[in-house]
Amino acid sequence: GGPYLLKRAVVEHGAELDVLVQKRRDKAAAKRFFRRVLRSNPVPRKIVTDQLRSYPAVKADIPELAHVKHVFVKAAARVNNRAETSHQPTRRRERQMCGFRDARRTQAFLSCFGAIRQHFALPRHRMNAACHRAVLQERFVTWHGWTVTAASQKTI
Repeated sequence: GGPYLLKRAVVEHGAELDVLVQKRRDKAAAKRFFRRVLRSNPVPRKIVTDQLRSYPAVKADIPELAHVKHVFVKAAARVNNRAETSHQPTRRRERQMCGFRDARRTQAFLSCFGAIRQHFALPRHRMNAACHRAVLQERFVTWHGWTVTAASQKTI
């Protein structure tokens, strides 16, 4: 279909909190995104966004965000900030799938994909190969436990 925008809430270490696929970038869309993020996460100390004017307008409307510091990132080419680089796994996955075709299916996929990817994405630069293999094996065992539990609950 037409172009959609991907809004993501990311913590300072790069872990993804929430993803929302939206058609517009207006005040109502920003308010919907902030409400969704605040529903399942604590109030942040700082919000980093681009320079779109709908974000400060929504921040003023939501009482939980009244005392939160708001930082604007310059939206220019080759700006290496965490919000922009955190989109790379999603873009890579979109390329592998030859694009996303339906907004609803994209939302469902990306909501699950972020948490699964974070479980297996290890800080490779901080560990040697033996440690990496051991931690990855441990995470696969955990993943197998989750999937077996989920599958057994569906059959009951």
